[in-house]
Amino acid sequence: MYYRLVALFLSFCCHAQLSLTSITLPPELEETSGLEYLGTNLMTHNDSGDKAKLYVFTPEGDLIKSIRFYDLKNKDWEDLTADDDHFYIADTGNNFATRENLRIYIVDKELLPQGTIQIRYDAQKTFSKESINEYDAEALAAVGDELVLFSKNRKTLQSQIYTFPKTAGNYTLTPKATIDTNALITAADYSETEDLLVLTGYDFQGKQYFYTLENFTKNGMEAIDLTRYLIPVSPAQIEAVKIITKNEFWLTSESEAKGTPRLFKLKLEYE
Repeated sequence: MYYRLVALFLSFCCHAQLSLTSITLPPELEETSGLEYLGTNLMTHNDSGDKAKLYVFTPEGDLIKSIRFYDLKNKDWEDLTADDDHFYIADTGNNFATRENLRIYIVDKELLPQGTIQIRYDAQKTFSKESINEYDAEALAAVGDELVLFSKNRKTLQSQIYTFPKTAGNYTLTPKATIDTNALITAADYSETEDLLVLTGYDFQGKQYFYTLENFTKNGMEAIDLTRYLIPVSPAQIEAVKIITKNEFWLTSESEAKGTPRLFKLKLEYE
């Protein structure tokens, strides 16, 4: 089923017309939390409520197949990113700051596991349960030779940016920069062609946001160009994003009040 929503919003620097096309997804994808291309189709996963599976579906929302990984664990899968050679599955959900096994699984393009990246936060010294903490992360992007992780910081509603190599190993993370998102960041994607990084997030009132970070590598961490848009949809919790073009993007939302996960096509048209 398709719905189209159109609204005009003021970003930090300009006017843009934002439109959404909504597509109902199968109930198997009720906690869709990552999004990537697999050929001409899309691929997602659920978070901690599912087994270690990837799901392939069409842009029209039809489920094609699921891929089960028996050698991997889904403690709390939160994002999915890719480069030319590999997919990277972020098992980095850490709602209560108790996890000592944060990791990113490396999977090749044949969907065969190729190793694990283990990460920890240098600033985290204790692992006692904290509902309001700064050590959760749900947004991962592949940028050049590195993976870039964005925190979901419930203490400040800012997001810390962490970078580390794409190769298997153990890494201790310190923030490279902090961005004032005023929201809980849930997903990321990067386009090398456009040098564009995008994020999604939501605030404690349930408002959903879309962010563009233009010239991400050109500007560097010291001059991040952040623009925020309000997404005109409710109820929803946007958990995944994938760049189509500079002005077009796929988003997915977890199942909410009506029990229906959704795929959105978001378009930005600048005046």
